[in-house]
Amino acid sequence: MARIDSREALGRLYKAPSERARLKQLDRLDRHCRRFVELSPLAILASASPAGGQDVSPRGGVPGFVRVLDERTLVIPDRPGNNRIDSLANLVACPEVALLFLVPGVDELLRVAGTAEIRDDAELCQSFAVGERRPATVLLVHVREAFLHCGKALMRARLWEADAKVERASLPSMGEMLKEQIGLSAPAESQADMLARYRENLY
Repeated sequence: MARIDSREALGRLYKAPSERARLKQLDRLDRHCRRFVELSPLAILASASPAGGQDVSPRGGVPGFVRVLDERTLVIPDRPGNNRIDSLANLVACPEVALLFLVPGVDELLRVAGTAEIRDDAELCQSFAVGERRPATVLLVHVREAFLHCGKALMRARLWEADAKVERASLPSMGEMLKEQIGLSAPAESQADMLARYRENLY
């Protein structure tokens, strides 16, 4: 076993990408990319800090929760979470961002990369309000590249297959896992209680 530590060494192990794979990268969101975003209820956001730390965080909502302003601009509301704000703190210092969009039932994915700025414009945040609740901030993503990713990974994972679904009881409740990990003295929150608490503050 040898450590691979150069691009040249990697190149000896892998075939060159096909012409289609090389040419599919766009510098904008075309109509197919835009439609993919409109249908997606889940985006995975990757960011990095100048110190070298990385973060990957999910962003979810009803399909179309990420808004396409134009072929080079996306807007993503920051819905309530755990308030660690790891991704946002990274983006304050280092605006580089990458996104992976998923559409249930579709094996292909959409990859987008660019830079992001955090905005708290009252009118823009209000436009993403759900009932009386509006996001504290939104991300304005300036698209540098976008391309469709083949479905092989999701096909291998059988992500959308009904018989591949894992029963929640296969894992302890979130409360039980956190109690053990953190060493909390309070009783573990049940999965049902946690879900009820989440639903009160989804938006």
